[in-house]
Amino acid sequence: MTERRNVAFIGLGVMGAPMAGHLAKAGHNVTAYNRALSRAEAWLERQLTEGLSAQVAATPADAASGAQILFTCVGNDDDLAEVLLGPDGALGSMERGALLVDHTTVSANMARRIDGEASERGVAAIDAPVSGGQAGAENGVLAIMCGGSEAAMARATPIMDCYAARIIHVGGAGAGQTAKMANQMCIAGVLGGLSEAIRLAQAAGLDLDKTYEAISGGAAQSWQMNNRWHTMVKDEFDFGFAIDWMRKDLDYALAEARRLGLSSPVSQLIDKLYEEVQAGGGGRLDTSALITRLPKGGKS
Repeated sequence: MTERRNVAFIGLGVMGAPMAGHLAKAGHNVTAYNRALSRAEAWLERQLTEGLSAQVAATPADAASGAQILFTCVGNDDDLAEVLLGPDGALGSMERGALLVDHTTVSANMARRIDGEASERGVAAIDAPVSGGQAGAENGVLAIMCGGSEAAMARATPIMDCYAARIIHVGGAGAGQTAKMANQMCIAGVLGGLSEAIRLAQAAGLDLDKTYEAISGGAAQSWQMNNRWHTMVKDEFDFGFAIDWMRKDLDYALAEARRLGLSSPVSQLIDKLYEEVQAGGGGRLDTSALITRLPKGGKS
C-alpha cells in the first residue's frame, strides 16, 4: 500500500476506466473526467458501490485542480492536446510540483511537446503508453513503457504498480512513445505471419488444434498465437484492440520511421491491408481480423 494520493484520471474508455478503478481500489482519492458524462457517471457508480473514494469533474481543469498526480488516457494527439492544453485544459490548473502521467498512445513529437509545456509550469511529465489490451487493464497486468526523468519515474512507479505487471523506463521524453511504436510494429508483423499460417493450414486441410499444439511450443510461439489462433480460425473478432486504433498507432510509427530516415516495408504493407479491412467496414474489429483480408483458398 503506497501513501494515499489525490489523483485525477482523464479518459474512462475501455482502458482508462479499469485503470482509474485500480487507483481507487489502491486507496487513492480519484477524481475522474470523461468527455461522455454518462460513461463517467457509470464509472463513479461502480466505485461508490464498492465504498471507494471517487468523484467526477465537469472539466479536465476541474479534475486536475488539487491533484498531486494527473493521469490521462485518451485517443490521439488532438484529444490529448484538447484535455491538457485546451480552454478547459488540465495542465493550466495543475500546481507546481505535481506530476503528469500520460498513458495515451500519441506521437513522439506530442510527448515531447507536452513535456516542454509541463516543464514550463513546474510540472514533471512522463509519457507512459501501455500494452496488454482491455484484459490487461482489467486484470491490472499492463506493460508500461516510459519516457521521462528518473525523478519523475521514482514518483510514478509505486502508483502505476496497481495496474501494471511490468514498468520499464526506456529513456527521456518521447522514448516511451517510440517504444510503443516498436511494440505495434511487432504486433502488426506477427499478425501478418499468423494470418498467412492459419490460411495455409486451413487450405491444406490440417487439424487446426493439432497444428496449434505442434507450433505453439517452439520458436513461432507468441502472445498473438496463444490468444488469437483459436478465435481467428472461428472468425471471431468482436473484442480486443480495434483496427482503427492500430492504424492510428502505425501512422505514428511510420511517420517517426520516416523522420529517422528508415524504411519500414513490412509495417507499410500490414497498414495497407488494415486499410482495406477498414474500407470493408471492419475498423472496430480486433486487429486479428487482418486474416479476413486473406481468402481461405484450398484445393479444388
